[in-house]
Amino acid sequence: MKIALPDATGHFTDYALSGKPIAGATLGKNPARVVYSAAHVVADPFTANDPSGRTTVDWAKTMEFRRYLAGLGLGIAEAMDTAQRGMGLDWPGALELIRRTREELPDALVANGCGTDHRDPATVTSIDDVRRAYLEQAEAIQKLGGRLILMASRALVRVARKPDDYIKVYSDVLSACDEPVILHWLGDMFDPQLAGYWGSADFDPAMRRTLAVIEENAAKVDGIKISLLDKEKEIVMRRRLPANVKMYTGDDFNYPELIEGDSDGFSHALLGIFDPLAPAAAYAVERLGEGDTAAFRATLDPTVSLARLIFRAPTQYYKTGVVFLAWLNGFQDHFVMLNGAQAMRPLPYFVEVFRLADQCGLLRDPELAVRRMKKLLALYSA
Repeated sequence: MKIALPDATGHFTDYALSGKPIAGATLGKNPARVVYSAAHVVADPFTANDPSGRTTVDWAKTMEFRRYLAGLGLGIAEAMDTAQRGMGLDWPGALELIRRTREELPDALVANGCGTDHRDPATVTSIDDVRRAYLEQAEAIQKLGGRLILMASRALVRVARKPDDYIKVYSDVLSACDEPVILHWLGDMFDPQLAGYWGSADFDPAMRRTLAVIEENAAKVDGIKISLLDKEKEIVMRRRLPANVKMYTGDDFNYPELIEGDSDGFSHALLGIFDPLAPAAAYAVERLGEGDTAAFRATLDPTVSLARLIFRAPTQYYKTGVVFLAWLNGFQDHFVMLNGAQAMRPLPYFVEVFRLADQCGLLRDPELAVRRMKKLLALYSA
């Protein structure tokens, strides 16, 4: 099967698809690694609302994708940045998403983003305001029976006057959590408004502060996801965590080796890239659980080039690549995103995502993917 694809100058060349859809697998109840896919949401393309206006979600398609992830045995990291949280998905929309997932998938492994994004950071004047904002969302999610991921707070960056303000806020919020939570350290490459989180632009003092929160509240912390795109920093911190606290890799550049681990330990996974890579993630971790490390790496290593492209700078626009692949793979009928985010990458990006997804076996219906790629190309040329 062939398709004519353009280069950056607009010259078209025939490309022959080479990949076969990846082998199917379902993770069992006790997988070798805990694996969460941070799932995207599907926009309603027929809304009359402007992209910059009120959130309008296609709930049927959004929930259909979550049932697909759960059917693979993957956990779902709900209402996180992959779902355009704070970048198209507002707090009311996030809470509705959390409620629907809880009701439709009561037995699935789900953790839910809890933040302060219902408050405009410009209106927050103190760390007490931040603490109350976290607690408001925590109470609403826990009332639904949901477990929490404590997301980083733009408002906390704005009002923290000293590094210990972070320790105070997190300790107060953790004390109100019903079950152990996952902390999320999101780097400023994903959200520039989070620069200097944990009270420092330097990793070591920021890590020490984070570890202090974890050590003082170890019974309330299931694990921490760090999204810094730096494997050495993750490994350093992983080795310093208390024995009962998991490291969840958020490194969409180096996940195969971090999940495989080394003689001193390994990382579990909570990854946005495991939305488009869901079948590869399930198959690879299933093989890892059977002791077949070679098959694990042979499955995931070829996907790294695709992941690095999807998450290239400006990294916050990685959701565009995620949703593009969901459209190519038939999980939704259109390529329209909340906040108009489908327009945030150029055509050569989509062309290369298509090529690499094919080569990784991630186009589950190549004929459909080709038809849809041709539709996209038709928007750009006669």
